[in-house]
Amino acid sequence: MDLTNIDTIKNLCKDLDIRPSKKLGQNFLINRNVLDKIVEAAGLSKKDNVLEIGPGFGVLTEQLLKHVRNLMVVEKDKRLYSRLKTVFKENIQAVNDDILNTIIDFNEYKVVSNLPYQITSMVLWRFLSEIKNKPEIMVLMVQKEVAERILSKPGDMSILAVMCQFYADIEPVDWVNRSNFYPEPDVDSAVIKLKIKKQKTDVDEKKFFRTVKVGFSAKRKMLKNNLSNGLHVPGSEIEKILKDIGLNIKIRAQNLGVEDWKKLVAKLT
Repeated sequence: MDLTNIDTIKNLCKDLDIRPSKKLGQNFLINRNVLDKIVEAAGLSKKDNVLEIGPGFGVLTEQLLKHVRNLMVVEKDKRLYSRLKTVFKENIQAVNDDILNTIIDFNEYKVVSNLPYQITSMVLWRFLSEIKNKPEIMVLMVQKEVAERILSKPGDMSILAVMCQFYADIEPVDWVNRSNFYPEPDVDSAVIKLKIKKQKTDVDEKKFFRTVKVGFSAKRKMLKNNLSNGLHVPGSEIEKILKDIGLNIKIRAQNLGVEDWKKLVAKLT
């Protein structure tokens, strides 16, 4: 069965009484070349444990099984979960759950997924920041606009960009037109690869992200004002710290890269 064929997907939807849900991000990839690029970017081997989030009908699942040792798929839709269990039988560990609540049993693993768009930021936050057993790499299909935000440079940074770049080295893999999905979404997509940094940092992560969030609390205001108001530190002290680390006292949060934030947090200690 060719899961990249639109008629096949339409027939499966009819058989399972599925109307693709925007709420669940059910836009099914129908381009085999894009699938190949995703698998290639993950650098998979028979030693790998892989987690796939939102496998749908299993078009990516089918390709992943050719390359990996263990595959865990987490599917929220009960009908799609049941089909995955039936079609792939004992070859996968299938879980019917919300990925934001799922316990990951692997110690060393990779995440390879066509993510439901509406949970992208929450998935990234969970796997990069919250859980202890972080993946080695993440190869993800995400909304193009989100990919561009994650890949931003100083001058156009956001909390999401700072968070992702704090934990991972990131590179674009492919830009994917909306016509490569059924049903066609309202936006284009992108495949990105996040290689999780292994080296430990001396930065207090809780303090780091609290400072970043305060810094971005009012986008149009200067960083010194946000920090002074949010951290209850005199503005004159913030100005001195900014000068000490080589930053303009009128700078805004979006102009700082990860290393700038690290220096700033260190001075605020």
